[in-house]
Amino acid sequence: MAERRSAELMSALSQVAPGRPLREGLDRILKAGMGALIVIGDGPEVLNISSGGFLVNAAFSPQRLSELAKTDGAIVLTPDATYIARANVHLVPNPNVPTEETGTRHRTAERVARSIGVPCISVSEDMAVVTVYTSHDRYQLEPIPSILSRCNQALQTLERYKSRLDEESTSLTALEVEDQVMLRDVVSLLQRAELVARISEEIEQYLVELGTDGRLVGLQLRELMAGVEDERRLVVLDYLQPDASWDLEQAIETLSEIGVEDLLDQEAVAQALHLAGHTDDLDSSIQPAGHRMLARIPRLPEGMAEQLVSHCGTLEKLSRSTVEELSAIPGVSEHMARTVKDALARIAESSILDRYS
Repeated sequence: MAERRSAELMSALSQVAPGRPLREGLDRILKAGMGALIVIGDGPEVLNISSGGFLVNAAFSPQRLSELAKTDGAIVLTPDATYIARANVHLVPNPNVPTEETGTRHRTAERVARSIGVPCISVSEDMAVVTVYTSHDRYQLEPIPSILSRCNQALQTLERYKSRLDEESTSLTALEVEDQVMLRDVVSLLQRAELVARISEEIEQYLVELGTDGRLVGLQLRELMAGVEDERRLVVLDYLQPDASWDLEQAIETLSEIGVEDLLDQEAVAQALHLAGHTDDLDSSIQPAGHRMLARIPRLPEGMAEQLVSHCGTLEKLSRSTVEELSAIPGVSEHMARTVKDALARIAESSILDRYS
């Protein structure tokens, strides 16, 4: 699974993605066999390490960028890369900033990015490659076909994991209806949901770099991920044991930050999330509150669902309640009470049929 990129690097990559004017300008420079050093930022911190050059103060265009690349110095753009501020600038960054680069442009670009925190782009004249530098990252742009190939492989993996997640979800629903849920059943679904979310995040990183070339992949990703985040959140909400120092948001954040090795360890996941107060015995029986099941009822207001869960406490008690008992809950009409009862009965019948068919 690919390493998560920093927000700063993702922002810089979005500016040089296909379909953006800056990317077209970089492509022109590469086709002309030239090199360039581009600074995305024209604030005081950039001016303090700049000398020489000349003012441009013109709207950005790929043609202007490629023409200015013929000069030896750096090109300074505004932070949104919509204006070219200066050109042929000599940059004097802190020489004590460590760098492993050997080329003059690359070494200067890395030191500028690391010392003052603005993105820099270096175009190598000899190697014909583009490298993006930020405060803590160095990233060399890859050919679009190569990224698309990896992206499609990740999509295939996501489809397999999503299929397995759907099976886990169907199984958990049936177990909830039969009141036979064990801690390991819940943890298993959350493990699968988190793996799906991480593969999706990896593809989203590719999409930033692909720009307009990743539109079809983006559509496939949105279709595959529909409902996954809600499912994960509702499962945690159903089985969470909250207290004064622990709530749903903390649990979701903890799940997203668990290392890959711990994520594959069911006991580690259960302990990290404080699920239903059970952290040692994966075979212990636990009961859902009912949030996930109620979320499957069309047009049921969220506030009413909260009222039902708060009053009943568990899905089992909710399912066994009569229409009269449900309609006695503040804010629940007799019509909605009957709708909830009928819907829960249909979900129960459908889930059991799906499990044993």
